[in-house]
Amino acid sequence: MSMSGCGVEADGDAQDVREDLERRLELTTPADTVRGTFFLGTLEAVRALAGEEEVRRCVEAGGEPRFVEFFNYPVGTFLKVNEAAAQVLAPRCGGWVEAQRHMGRRAMADMLKSAAGRALLLLSKGETRRLVCNLPSAYRAVVNFGERSVMWEGASRVRVIMRRDFMPCAYHEGVLLAALEGMKARAVEVSGSRVNVLDGEYLLSWA
Repeated sequence: MSMSGCGVEADGDAQDVREDLERRLELTTPADTVRGTFFLGTLEAVRALAGEEEVRRCVEAGGEPRFVEFFNYPVGTFLKVNEAAAQVLAPRCGGWVEAQRHMGRRAMADMLKSAAGRALLLLSKGETRRLVCNLPSAYRAVVNFGERSVMWEGASRVRVIMRRDFMPCAYHEGVLLAALEGMKARAVEVSGSRVNVLDGEYLLSWA
């Protein structure tokens, strides 16, 4: 398979379109928040590939002077920063979908460094299946919106169902790819599909 400049597979099939950003923003509430660490990770991804000027552009898109690691910010602010970052990274990553996956990978890397991430790894005991079973609780530890569940279809094949989640499918593909690869799983495949604006399903498989 071909690989993009961000080191992720380019599937050429954009399941999310930028035009639905406004629809997702309209469905957010002030109670839906995201930790500052995810903003910082996104900005670092931009800094690494595009430089400081583009980082400032992304910060301005969020309407905040700066972001603090342990503060909670409205998910709508994160959506705006995420989209600005995707626009910057798309030419460097082989497209908008690959840019979203790249940022999703970064988000999982940052999460695994957190207390919630360390707990996830401890509970997983080095087993991919255990990690997948614990993903819903890991998500709950870092965001306060949405519901996630898992439906097993085989020993190493599972469907992860996300309801009322505001991030693009491609972003979560990156998150889930990084989670499985972090467990040293081989032949990892993740395919996401939208059910409606805020609901998605992700088919995961590995060797």
